Amino acid sequence: MSKRTYPLYNWLNERTAGALLHFSSLPSDTGIGNMGTAAYRYIDFMHTSGLQVWQICPLGPTGYGDSPYQCFSAFAGNPYFIDLEPLVAEGLIHADELEPLKALPKDKVDYGWLYSVFWPLLQKAFNRFKVSGADHFRDYGSLNTFKKKQANWLKDYTRYMAIKEQFGGECWLEWPAEYRNYSQAKKLKLSEQTQTVADAHEFYQYLFYAQLAKLRDYAGSQGVEILGDVPIFVALDSSDVWAHPELFQLDKNGRPKAVAGVPPDYFSADGQLWGNPLYDWSQHESTDFAWWIERIRSNLEFYDIVRLDHFRGFESYWSVPAKEITARKGKWIQCPGLKLFTAIKAACPEAKLIAEDLGVITDEVNALREATGLPGMAVLQFAFGGESDNAYLPHNYSRNCIAYSGTHDNDTTLGWYSELDEDTQDHIRRYLGITGDTISWDLIRTAIRSNAYMAIFPLQDLMSLGEEARLNTPGAPVGNWQWRYQAHQIDELEFNSAPYLREQLFLYGR
Repeated sequence: MSKRTYPLYNWLNERTAGALLHFSSLPSDTGIGNMGTAAYRYIDFMHTSGLQVWQICPLGPTGYGDSPYQCFSAFAGNPYFIDLEPLVAEGLIHADELEPLKALPKDKVDYGWLYSVFWPLLQKAFNRFKVSGADHFRDYGSLNTFKKKQANWLKDYTRYMAIKEQFGGECWLEWPAEYRNYSQAKKLKLSEQTQTVADAHEFYQYLFYAQLAKLRDYAGSQGVEILGDVPIFVALDSSDVWAHPELFQLDKNGRPKAVAGVPPDYFSADGQLWGNPLYDWSQHESTDFAWWIERIRSNLEFYDIVRLDHFRGFESYWSVPAKEITARKGKWIQCPGLKLFTAIKAACPEAKLIAEDLGVITDEVNALREATGLPGMAVLQFAFGGESDNAYLPHNYSRNCIAYSGTHDNDTTLGWYSELDEDTQDHIRRYLGITGDTISWDLIRTAIRSNAYMAIFPLQDLMSLGEEARLNTPGAPVGNWQWRYQAHQIDELEFNSAPYLREQLFLYGR
């Protein structure tokens, strides 16, 4: 057997640039962004501007809190992002039935209202499709073929969602015992109503996968790659944990023995208690990481490039006893690290993976990232106000990294700058040689000019928007994932800024 050479991956070898925008923020008449006309229009804007990478947040079906980082499945897509226009065109939805959705806000996502009107409408579409007896919709391929191809997760997920609806949306831990136990539950004959719900969810995933494949194909034709996010942990309330309890650190009742988080630091005296169940890494290792390999393969159906969230958790994870109410009393526990990535490399040799390595990173984590060869991240909003050895200052960047003005978890650059103390603002102005009057574009230009082989900036920064356009505030229980832009804004941005942006990218070899 030949000796493994490191780094495992070495794919980021050209200078590129892109923009960060989640699907939910696209304009539409249906209450939330989707994979319809506005998504194609956004790709056209990127092509005109010379941008080659569209970064999005996870695409899974969201639950309470609406966070794309807490999904009901690590494999399924969010039906909210299905473009309904083809369903209207084929008569599965009648035009007048869209009126409740059209009444939803255009400038933000109202998830409560959306939930109440979207799902009954999608159910009607499925009912009409079922009555037709068809096996395919338009040119989306065979539904039965889709079900066979996705069999390793689809039936578990759709059964999970149907049983969940049967019991009023409760987490699986609150279901009756025969349904909590997956081995028993998969043998139970579902009621006709519950089985219909499961069948409907299969149809929704069929639509989602087909529409995303078409969108990704179009993006590729315009020279745009899709960069998507993979949360390291999965939600407790998910089909993944319900169907595979052996892969997680659970007690005999299915409840977590310990949960995920991060320890206290400069920003949080109590740390962050995420509450996700932890992996039983010994079990994963005994299967040669089969579940993880399937997960990465599935995400490579969604994305051209995959960003692994909380990369430091692949070297060691912060384990907090389940009874704790803060993350203070946890401990670091080592996990397989390089063994996992070696298995992924063998199964997915051409995968383009990125490590989200923000925060307090140890030498061991850096060593793991270097051995894997995965590009790391450098965020300009974390660069200023300290010493010249700050890793996020551009003169310290390596080529194998992605330079960001900010991420989905940051305020917009304009909002961030306006809240800084005068000394930090002065540091920024002196370091960049600027007045600060166009701070959003100052950071965009800095990322473009940097040594990093990839530069990414949120659309909000390209539009020079303030804190009103912030997408997510970590730790805030409400008000996140709501921001949306209006169709005229992308037209104005393209007219006013695309030629200049394209010129900047050309000048700096992107």
